Amino acid sequence: MTAFRASAGWTSEWANFGFVVDDGIATITFERPDKLNALTLDVYADLRDLLAEIEHRDDVAVVVITGTGKGFCSGGDVDEIIGELLGHGDNRRVLEFTRMTGAVVQRLRELPRPVIAAVNGTAAGAGAVIALASDFRLLSRSASFRFLFTKVGLAGADMGCAYLLPRLVGLGRATEILMLGEKVTADEAQAIGLATRVVADDILVAEAHDLARQLAQGPTFAYAATKTLLTKELDMSLPAAVEMEAWVQALLMRSDDHAEFYAAFRQGRDPNWTGR
Repeated sequence: MTAFRASAGWTSEWANFGFVVDDGIATITFERPDKLNALTLDVYADLRDLLAEIEHRDDVAVVVITGTGKGFCSGGDVDEIIGELLGHGDNRRVLEFTRMTGAVVQRLRELPRPVIAAVNGTAAGAGAVIALASDFRLLSRSASFRFLFTKVGLAGADMGCAYLLPRLVGLGRATEILMLGEKVTADEAQAIGLATRVVADDILVAEAHDLARQLAQGPTFAYAATKTLLTKELDMSLPAAVEMEAWVQALLMRSDDHAEFYAAFRQGRDPNWTGR
């Protein structure tokens, strides 16, 4: 079992979504079911800031993101974001907004913790990109993706999705999804590699937390290194990637967890991972 230290001075109170930490698992829950969990400016800002905070918390090993009600997240709130920015925003303010939304995705990818999106229904627009930027996407049978940006007259490339999606599903499929903005069902998402797993609606949360517990109780230092390398190596040459992996693997071969594996192997028992 991985040991977690309580983090003094960190708040668990976030006004714009639910946030609970339990035994190394942080669960972020979008809580606007009447709006299919549409995001407001404040939700974006708080999510960006929370992800930056989590990196420095000793009590979080895994992050689960989900939504209440019938939808995971329907994207940006039309009235509170589009209406506000069209009515009162200038170019500078709009750019500040688009950079803030992109920062959420960047922090999801750079966070040295596994992130699981438990997609319980519609994941549209920014909601689809948040799920895309997660490390694991567990979908309920009724879930679906809609990358809707072109449907509202915007570029299908938003928040980094034109960078991330082709790397998961290939350029041709990503072009179709981002250009046309059509619905991708849970089964279609699994077939093209966009879903990690599809499960019955009533067991989605349990399945997500089972996976989260598996990760939280595992060699978390090794998971952090793996995620970091997967992200960094997307744009590296093979020689550069091989060299980086050599340095990181040499570091981990001197870690407490690797020594614990060897001791457990010699003693015929399961390792007691500490994440160090």
